[in-house]
Amino acid sequence: MTAGPVTGAWRIGDPPGRRQFVTGSGAFALEAGGVLPGLTIAYETWGSLNSDASNAVLVEHALTGDSHAAGPAEPGHPGAGWWDGLIGPGKALDTNEFFVVVPNVLGGCQGSTGPSSPDPDGTPWGSRFPVVTVRDQVAAEALLADTLGVSQWAAVVGGSMGGMRALEWAVSLPSRVAAVLVLASAAQASAEQIAWASPQLHAIRSDPFFHGGDYYAAPEGPFRGLGVARRIAHVTYRSEPELAQRFGRAHQGAEDPLRGGRFAVESYLDHHADKLACRFDANSYLVLTESMNTHDVGRGRGGVAAALGRVTARSVIGGVDSDRLYPLYQSAEIAAGIAGTPEPSVVTSPYGHDSFLIETGQIAALVKHLLG
Repeated sequence: MTAGPVTGAWRIGDPPGRRQFVTGSGAFALEAGGVLPGLTIAYETWGSLNSDASNAVLVEHALTGDSHAAGPAEPGHPGAGWWDGLIGPGKALDTNEFFVVVPNVLGGCQGSTGPSSPDPDGTPWGSRFPVVTVRDQVAAEALLADTLGVSQWAAVVGGSMGGMRALEWAVSLPSRVAAVLVLASAAQASAEQIAWASPQLHAIRSDPFFHGGDYYAAPEGPFRGLGVARRIAHVTYRSEPELAQRFGRAHQGAEDPLRGGRFAVESYLDHHADKLACRFDANSYLVLTESMNTHDVGRGRGGVAAALGRVTARSVIGGVDSDRLYPLYQSAEIAAGIAGTPEPSVVTSPYGHDSFLIETGQIAALVKHLLG
């Protein structure tokens, strides 16, 4: 990409698509000490809430996901739903039976309050946006649940960063979660996960058009740094055997790497970098990545084991056998810490971490088991 957008964030005035909005006017205190004077959570729903509000399911998206989990691309939603195969009439999350709610995470860039959102004076928060943790994100979603009249979720479901929030819901607000599915996630970020994140954060902050995070009024934004971050991340999302089988050492079309051309796998990463720059915001990438780095359900609770001991929800924990970013041992740690929970269900797939988005049939079976 030779030129890119300043930000791929959804902005006020853009087509809302299927989004609905909940806005809180009071001060929202954050775990790290910051305060938001108010916040907005964008969300989408499918199905209908029943008379006693007992059929609501909360679905949590991953790092660069958003509220558009089902449905086609349309104005306001540049891509089809990221879990479209799981949400809808007759699907695993059957909208004839369940009221499915998918919020955009606090700190995100698709309608919920984040760095690209206007502050009370109407200027994008940018570098002034405070530190947000997974616990803050869950607290914001609890406000959404209150607004919807949901005192207890029939289930909370999420993978990767969404799995962190699903687990935090079950730990911090156990009485409000009847069942939980945590996919390809962890009870706390590991040293290796933080290490993989570090060059991504540096790539964005080193972009000459980052301007310390205050780039929204500039003619060009840090899309190149964001693209480098995406390339690094995407390698960790797939498995080495898949990349070897899919691309090997093939050249990209007629390009010759000996003469400045690309290998096919490089073109693949370039494509994903360009796509992300058109639908995401670099500051949100920083805020959300750092919220994943600081994720630790045991912080201030006597450690991970003590925190997991608070979970009362019926729990299904799933991991992917080829996941090199969130390896199976982390799923096993979660399962072992929750009373009455069997060993983690293993998703068998060559696709690595991204399998929780790709292996619709196997994930549907876990959802049905959770809700059955």
